[in-house]
Amino acid sequence: MSALAAAVVAALDPGEATSYDGFGPVTVDVPRERWVEALEAAHAAGAVFFDLLTAYDLGPDGLAVVVHLATADARDHLLVRTTVPGDDAVLPTATGVYRGAAWHERETHEMFGVGFLGHVGLDPLLLDPDVVTTPLRKGALLMARLAAPWPGDVDPGDAAGRPRRRTPPPGVPIDWEGS
Repeated sequence: MSALAAAVVAALDPGEATSYDGFGPVTVDVPRERWVEALEAAHAAGAVFFDLLTAYDLGPDGLAVVVHLATADARDHLLVRTTVPGDDAVLPTATGVYRGAAWHERETHEMFGVGFLGHVGLDPLLLDPDVVTTPLRKGALLMARLAAPWPGDVDPGDAAGRPRRRTPPPGVPIDWEGS
């Protein structure tokens, strides 16, 4: 286990954090209630370089939120990860520990719908402010796939240009009618 991972595990109660040392950086899973405390422990142990904060959809198990941290000389790397329920995707902000987390939290909020308590400006970065979807969640309907012609509609090897069997584009339910 890396020194950074050991510091995070030691800062939490026994059994609260789980460390995985496999391919790539060591990953430490922490409860969401101890999210900021784990980040503070990593920072105090020398993880002063904040590289990334993002999420990924676990389906019915909710969302995983992960940060990548490193020491100033980049010799020690660490992933700190927590999970949040899909219907209660809220974490305290990491901006008090890493100011660079602000932009990443805005993007994660916009794309996955994770709220960050204490973040002062979760304004949209890429999407129209009126959009009410979280496009990187597995259940999001990809409307652009219906609005634009799907490039695979015509078989490029068919000289007559006959259309292929019509199926909905990926991400669109088969029974969806549109409006």
